[in-house]
Amino acid sequence: MFFKLYDDVNDFSRDVKDVLLRDEAQNFIPLGNIMLGCAGLDKTGWRDPANWLMATVSDGSKVRLTAIMTPPHSLTLYAAGNVFSDAELVCLINGIKETSYQVGGINTNEALAVRFAEIYCGSCGASYKIDEKLRTYELTEVNPDIRPAGLLRPARDSDLSFLPFWIEGFGRDCFGGLGAPVADEGRYRYEIEYSNRYIYEHMGTPVSMARAHREMVNACGVGGVYTPPYFRGKGYATACVAAVSRMVLGRGFKSCVLNADLANPTSNGIYQKIGYKPVCDAASISFKTL
Repeated sequence: MFFKLYDDVNDFSRDVKDVLLRDEAQNFIPLGNIMLGCAGLDKTGWRDPANWLMATVSDGSKVRLTAIMTPPHSLTLYAAGNVFSDAELVCLINGIKETSYQVGGINTNEALAVRFAEIYCGSCGASYKIDEKLRTYELTEVNPDIRPAGLLRPARDSDLSFLPFWIEGFGRDCFGGLGAPVADEGRYRYEIEYSNRYIYEHMGTPVSMARAHREMVNACGVGGVYTPPYFRGKGYATACVAAVSRMVLGRGFKSCVLNADLANPTSNGIYQKIGYKPVCDAASISFKTL
C-alpha cells in the first residue's frame, strides 16, 4: 500500500474526483469541498485548501482510499466501492501520523468510520465516541403532492434583524451551541452573501430557511434547514425544503442530496415525504486522548 499526501487541491482532485463520483451522493461533502477548493473563489475560514489534509492510499495502480479534512472539521474518508481492508486503514493512519495534522474526529460511512476509529485509537492511546448517526438521502423528483405554502427567496441584508438568531438556533439544535448571536456582523453578512441561504415566507412573514450548497457534477447538497420553534408544526420546513429542491433541479442538477440525524424522526419523515430516498448511513465520531 502507498500513502500520498497532497498540498495542491487541483492535484488531489485529478486523482480522486472520478473515484468519488462513483458514489456521488454518498460523497457530497468531500466532493463539494474539493470543487469549492478548486474554484478558489472563497478562502474564508476552513475553506482555504492550503490548510487542508488531503491524502490517498493506493495499491500501486488504483486509489483505494481517499481522505480529506478541512480543519477544524472532521476527517472524511471514502473507500473505493465501499470495500476496504485493515491494511489500507493502517497505511492511511501511519501516513497521517507523519504529518502535523491532528485528527479530532471522523464523519463518513458508518462501517468505515467505526473501523478507522478502532484502529486509530488503538494505535495512539485514544478513545472514541459516536456522537451522531446520520442517513444520507437523495432526491431526483419532488413529490408533486407537496404544495407551495408561500414564497422562496434568497436571504438579504434586511434579514439581519432575525437571521442571526435563526443561524445560531440551528447550531444549537444540531450541534449543541448556545443559540445566541455573536457580536460579529461580518459573520452573518457572509452567510447572506456567500452561503446560498434561502428564506421561505408565508404571507410575507419569514417562517423557515434552508441552503443549497456543495455543488457537484450531477448533484447539489441541501442543508441548514431551520424553522424557529414558534412556526413549527405548520408544514413550513417541508414546503421550504421542497422549494429549494425544486429550485436546484430547475438549475439543471440531476439530484439533491442531504444528511439527516437518525435521532430526529421528524426531519427524516419530512425528507422522505418530499421524495428523498435513503442512500447510506454514516457516523460522526470524535476522538479523545486518554
